Amino acid sequence: MYQALYRKYRPRSFSDVVGQEHVTVTLKRQVETKRTSHAYLFVGTRGTGKTTCAKILSRALNCQHPVNGDPCNECDSCRGIEDGSILDVVEIDAASNNGVDSIRALREESVYTPASVKKRVYIIDEVHMLSGAAFNALLKILEEPPEHLVFILATTELSKIPATILSRCQHFSFHRITPENIAARLLYVAREEGFTLTDPAAALLARLGDGSMRDALSLLDQCVTGDKVDEEDVLRAVGLIGSSRTAELWGTLARGDLPGALELFDGIYFGGADLNAVLSDLLSLVRDMLMVRVAPEGAGRLLTGAFDAEKLRELSEGLATGSLLAASDVLQSALDTMRDARDKRTKAELTLIRLSGCLRGAAEEPRVESRASEPARTPQPVKAASPKTAAEPVKTPEPVKVSEPAKAAEPEKAAEPEKTSAPPSGGEAEDAWWARALSAMGTPDVNAMRFLSDAANVRPELVGGNVVIHAKNDFVLGMVNTATVRSAVTQAVSSALGRSVTVSFVSGGMPETPPSGGSDKLRELMRFGNIVKFN
Repeated sequence: MYQALYRKYRPRSFSDVVGQEHVTVTLKRQVETKRTSHAYLFVGTRGTGKTTCAKILSRALNCQHPVNGDPCNECDSCRGIEDGSILDVVEIDAASNNGVDSIRALREESVYTPASVKKRVYIIDEVHMLSGAAFNALLKILEEPPEHLVFILATTELSKIPATILSRCQHFSFHRITPENIAARLLYVAREEGFTLTDPAAALLARLGDGSMRDALSLLDQCVTGDKVDEEDVLRAVGLIGSSRTAELWGTLARGDLPGALELFDGIYFGGADLNAVLSDLLSLVRDMLMVRVAPEGAGRLLTGAFDAEKLRELSEGLATGSLLAASDVLQSALDTMRDARDKRTKAELTLIRLSGCLRGAAEEPRVESRASEPARTPQPVKAASPKTAAEPVKTPEPVKVSEPAKAAEPEKAAEPEKTSAPPSGGEAEDAWWARALSAMGTPDVNAMRFLSDAANVRPELVGGNVVIHAKNDFVLGMVNTATVRSAVTQAVSSALGRSVTVSFVSGGMPETPPSGGSDKLRELMRFGNIVKFN
């Protein structure tokens, strides 16, 4: 009868366990020196060797001829425990036996000395699933166990274990197994089974295992259809599109070619790819690009391995960090809801459309030009400062108020810092300076320009002699308040006003948009919000 690879190649001694040397070395030493504990707690993610080490430990404790702390696996005790004929070693699944009655029955039978071995061992898997009453029942026997009794508890969720249980156990944490160790083990298994596993296929399976040796071996079992398993076999069996097609799909979106991206996705869909896996691959790609961007020195150790750092820099070229963060939010949100989506294809296509907007905003980019040419729709009306006013110190910055231009013949007014300056040229619209600034700014960052040109998200205000850019919220502020954008805005606004200004960005406090047309006094009154203009 065929046996699954993860069962056939389950380690039988501590020396065979991969990637958990910090645990196995200690356990071997305890067995060798006969300084074992009465209760152990093994914690770690799935497939990292918790139950395997528990079974090895149960044999080592009862082995008649241990070898340097490892069980010999040849004596009657080792063979009996391994085939289940010795009933003094009991494995309990707490997920299905989580009630207090099951633990009470365990307590009643645990007082009896073992019939054929030295130690009676209880292996309780998924122990976090026990009820509160069951934990309380277990606590008493853990406090004062008989000499012959050993408990080995295994769990994936340490936070659900009561502190009273933790304090009575030796705690061992099992790490995720590195992709390199998993790949090496897969290649060993392939040689033992008599088929060829290519290095790229082993590396891909190791990444898909996500630190779990059991998952990686199960995937290998699924991919074996002949004498050779290569990367294409893995992609076809698992329903993935591969790093090359993932990069192609991302590149098409990043270039703003949304129709091309949807056409490429259509081929992926009818090719039978798992849509969750497609979005997950895109999210992993975005994650790696962010790692290269924010931690360039140590990026090599942080990457998933699907792409090297140079390729990731190429794929993220021209994209702002804010765009990548927004793309990751879109993908994560889609993956969170994909399972319950009625039409997964439509859900994935809408996600690609949102991604295209995050990366380039090609469909909305014309808004930058149209708003720049429509000064009447831009926010807060201001007048550019005269050279005389600009040279004077600002005493009390406050929001601008539209008033009549100062007269040079009145020295008492000229001595005060004006709140609003005169238009740069005669007859020019009062808000034209911001429109001219947007036009002169170009596109230092496409996403930032989308927000800067949208009065619903960003509004400028001339305060004293300086310019304050009000962002609608913290998210918008993060998109526009970057070093590149600040420099471009400062240069463009200074050019539009004909003088050097300081530009600052703040979140919230957006001024009301005044009506276009009408007299200065009417616009002044409209700022109070309770004046209605009748035509």
